[in-house]
Amino acid sequence: MNVWINGKVRSRVDWRDRGLQYGDGLFETMRVRRGAVRLLDYHLERLAAGCARLGLPLPDAALLRREIRRAAALADEAVVKLIVTRGIGVRGYRPTGRERPTRIVSVQPLGSRAAAAPPPAWTLRLCRTRLGWNEALAGLKTLNRLESVLARAEWRGSAVAEGLMLDADEHVVCGTMSNLFIRRGRILATPSLDRCGVAGVMRRFVLASARSAGLRPQERHLRIADLNAAEEVFMTNAVVGVMPVAEIRAGSLRIRPPERAAAGRLRALLEDA
Repeated sequence: MNVWINGKVRSRVDWRDRGLQYGDGLFETMRVRRGAVRLLDYHLERLAAGCARLGLPLPDAALLRREIRRAAALADEAVVKLIVTRGIGVRGYRPTGRERPTRIVSVQPLGSRAAAAPPPAWTLRLCRTRLGWNEALAGLKTLNRLESVLARAEWRGSAVAEGLMLDADEHVVCGTMSNLFIRRGRILATPSLDRCGVAGVMRRFVLASARSAGLRPQERHLRIADLNAAEEVFMTNAVVGVMPVAEIRAGSLRIRPPERAAAGRLRALLEDA
């Protein structure tokens, strides 16, 4: 693994960094294909929007783009991760406004599951861990991912690929590392992320591309009953792309979506992105 911190090859972060102390920062996990980052503009736009909402100084966009491209050029297929924190600060939650952001860029090998083509359909399970509501942070990919950590620790082994997470109102929100889509007829629905969850860049791509695939996209609150009525279910994230779902294990309920056509059409569109 290659790591650059503030543009220099190193692997240690100052213990006073607010990203370490308080999770005060954001991150992007990006898929490298053929030596270039897929959907790079979407990643940088989401980072800029997140920095604006957190009041976190955004590193120079041209500099970030150069450092990301440098990392991506090291491998034909890989994962590049960018972390931006508020930087080194004094003790206490309140930022002084004098912090200088820390940026960390790393490149890592691509896992075998992400590299599979065509992808194996996923089996999902319902997680016990619930997502808390926080409209101020809803949609952001902050460094605080403890809910996902707890949810992902609920199972071991490879039979289940991902876990679905609900909120306090029993709405299905997302996976531990992915966004959810369900199709019924031409309607393609994904959970609204107005109270919690992460708005993934692949989710954005699918919503923007749905009409080209003959679908009508919607963002709305979903429940388990909506999954049970779906003709197709798939999950998305920036690394694996669009992943069809074969089965959802929700307690004694077994949901087996019968079709995968929309996921296939969207994966084909992604190949040209």
